[in-house]
Amino acid sequence: QVQLVESGGGLVQPGGSLRLSCVASGFRRDRYAIGWFRQAPGKEREGVSCISNSGISTYYSDSVKGRFTIARDNAKSTVYLQMNSLKPEDAAVYYCAAVWAFCRTAVAEYTYWGRGTQVTVSS
Repeated sequence: QVQLVESGGGLVQPGGSLRLSCVASGFRRDRYAIGWFRQAPGKEREGVSCISNSGISTYYSDSVKGRFTIARDNAKSTVYLQMNSLKPEDAAVYYCAAVWAFCRTAVAEYTYWGRGTQVTVSS
């Protein structure tokens, strides 16, 4: 059974940090790129970051570049998203998703999805 399970969300003050984790099971994790997406109320789901199956290539949206870092540990079947200098506009439900080999831009191209973890940024 394919599963992606996110964790690490929560409430944080502006300027604070969180580390999200995505644990994958039920498929060949080392063959899939993993992306992080987010969706705020009333907005479309948007891509935040992605890491290729090998971990060599990483991508970030302009809105998070320089503040977020993605990394993967294939031995632990886990992809991390370190989020620093959080802003109120970063608040959303964060999802991880898997796509074969290389990162893609379109949400629809991702095969497997987690259920999400809530990130709230507020003082």
